[in-house]
Amino acid sequence: MNKWIGIGRLTKDPEIRSTATGMQVASFTLAVNRRFAKEEPKADFFNVTAWNKTAEFVGKYFTKGQQVLVSGRLENRSWEDNAVVKKYATEIIAEEVEFADSKKDEKSKQAEFIEIAPNEELPF
Repeated sequence: MNKWIGIGRLTKDPEIRSTATGMQVASFTLAVNRRFAKEEPKADFFNVTAWNKTAEFVGKYFTKGQQVLVSGRLENRSWEDNAVVKKYATEIIAEEVEFADSKKDEKSKQAEFIEIAPNEELPF
């Protein structure tokens, strides 16, 4: 069985593109904290790829720093670059993605602040 599940934060906004056949592809990196009781916190960084409707969802709703849950499979691939050097990549192919931030965290991120100049009347 090939099943991977992780919760982490996006290191940057997802990159969204389309294939030549029009399929949507989303790529992003997920920083997942390791669990160590007495050591300084460490994270592993996983490359994640989502396709089709999942990619559209990721592109529409996911942003840098957001905590998300990703469920999918681990996949290896290889290719030769222009210099005929063999390259390898291991990535997570996302089958399901969900928000993992609490609603409270989301609301605090979206809060707007009005800057008031000194001696200016409040707008309410």
